Amino acid sequence: MKEYVNPWDYAPHILKIINDGILLTTKADGQVDTMVIGWGTMGVQWKKPIFMVFVRQSRHTKALLDKNPEFTVNIPLDKIDKEILRVAGTMSGRDVDKVKELGLTLVPGETVSVPAIKELPLTIECKVIYKQDQDLSMLEESCRTRCYKPGTKDENDFHTAYYGLITGAYILKD
Repeated sequence: MKEYVNPWDYAPHILKIINDGILLTTKADGQVDTMVIGWGTMGVQWKKPIFMVFVRQSRHTKALLDKNPEFTVNIPLDKIDKEILRVAGTMSGRDVDKVKELGLTLVPGETVSVPAIKELPLTIECKVIYKQDQDLSMLEESCRTRCYKPGTKDENDFHTAYYGLITGAYILKD
């Protein structure tokens, strides 16, 4: 059962908990993939409700999102299970079926082809209306060196910003 909600009523909760990690879920070519995100925001752009997420170039999730420009953001109502963070945040969907590994329960989306995840019941459904690769030359130096450390694998693994039009929001109930 789904209890439909106004996503703005949950914005303070989402923006507080995202720093601990929430899930971004995609689906393409019959494969569902989910990953932990700690960067994202809600707002209004082009007079439309937007959830913006950032995905590194190297991520399998990005490849799926580029094939099917729809996603769900899956948010716990309390703290997220540390095992979900560990698996979804450290393993690649290229190598592991994270949904199966974690025993997550998928629930069909309402306005997108991407499912919600019962174990993280607050769900925001989005359709990408704009995407932009980050231009690291435009990024303030301390942010660039902190998030794209020179001499590491992250140095040239920058993010793409996906602006998702919010098309649905609900809480999954038993």
